[in-house]
Amino acid sequence: MPLPSALAFPVVAALLLAACDPQDDAPPAAATPAAAAANEGLVAHGEYIVRIAGCNDCHTEAYGRRGGDVAKAEWLTGSVLGYHGPWGTTYATNLRLTIAGLGEDEWVDYTSKLHTRPIMPDFMLRQMREADRRAIWHFVRALGPAGRKAPEALPPGVTPPMPYFQLVAPPPPAEAQNGQKLET
Repeated sequence: MPLPSALAFPVVAALLLAACDPQDDAPPAAATPAAAAANEGLVAHGEYIVRIAGCNDCHTEAYGRRGGDVAKAEWLTGSVLGYHGPWGTTYATNLRLTIAGLGEDEWVDYTSKLHTRPIMPDFMLRQMREADRRAIWHFVRALGPAGRKAPEALPPGVTPPMPYFQLVAPPPPAEAQNGQKLET
């Protein structure tokens, strides 16, 4: 039985629009078992790098004081412990918030050029293999954003609020101060 002409146009239009919308029944790449396993491997490798590189030592509140017994939910959320020295005072940043705002390639580029104030060993991150820096990104992204922004760095001559480490270089030996050559 033919459709009345008033219904024919909407039915034909709907069929044409449906034909223009390609339906992809394939699961997204990340949902395939191989992609999920690869991502799990990157996350596990990133966790390993974070552990052995000592990232938690500064970027996780009280990690050292608690002997590393800190739940992963608290990892890499920054610290209010300041590091005070001739450069001023620095604070370990909240890496989870930093990485939440960066794509993987942005993180790799950022870390390849990173130059910070003491005591962050930025040279170690710059020298790290790109694959390791990518794995760190995957691990931290898997943890998800958490915590709040670390305090801003303070300039030289400004005493920080407690708690902070006071880092002072010892004076040179007395012989060196008097201009005498030191024996080695």
